[in-house]
Amino acid sequence: MGSAATKLMEPEAFLAWCQTRDERWELVDGIPLEMMTGASGLHDRIVTNVIISLGNQLRGGPCRPTTADIAFRTRIRTIRRPDVTVTCDPPRGDVFEPREPRLVVEVLSPSNKGVAWERKMREYRQHERLDYILLIDSEIVAATLYTREGQGWEAADFERRAEAIELPRITCRLSMSEVYEGTELQEDPEIEA
Repeated sequence: MGSAATKLMEPEAFLAWCQTRDERWELVDGIPLEMMTGASGLHDRIVTNVIISLGNQLRGGPCRPTTADIAFRTRIRTIRRPDVTVTCDPPRGDVFEPREPRLVVEVLSPSNKGVAWERKMREYRQHERLDYILLIDSEIVAATLYTREGQGWEAADFERRAEAIELPRITCRLSMSEVYEGTELQEDPEIEA
């Protein structure tokens, strides 16, 4: 579907088209690209842990976590599917993308290491409403949080189960022990305590 002769797809048409597919797709510069499917149990466990923790903390408020089934528009003709998005817009059954995204979470696995992360990160950083980008490793206990500060972004690394990732703009806190609960992943022994 991505040949030079292919007409570029508009986001609304892409989202409607996705409803007729079993596979998960992203739209990159107007061209639908099939995403890798079949996440590992470990990847899925980390995503589930994040959704449970955020969902419990956000319950009753204006924000909520969503899964990768909800689209995330990063450019005019580009739609991504982060593992988790926290959005603060009112829930509506007929909407397939958030209007008030505040946090995106991507779990990095061996299967998605080939993804053009620099490009994806640049797209996320350009989204005017986004406050946080969280990358979580699925091979070792490690996460990096990018926080919007004025016109730029600041990064903070978390590499111990005893640490917590503070997300004050959405009134949440993700403990690394909760993120990695049920996994046997270890901390990097090379990192000083």
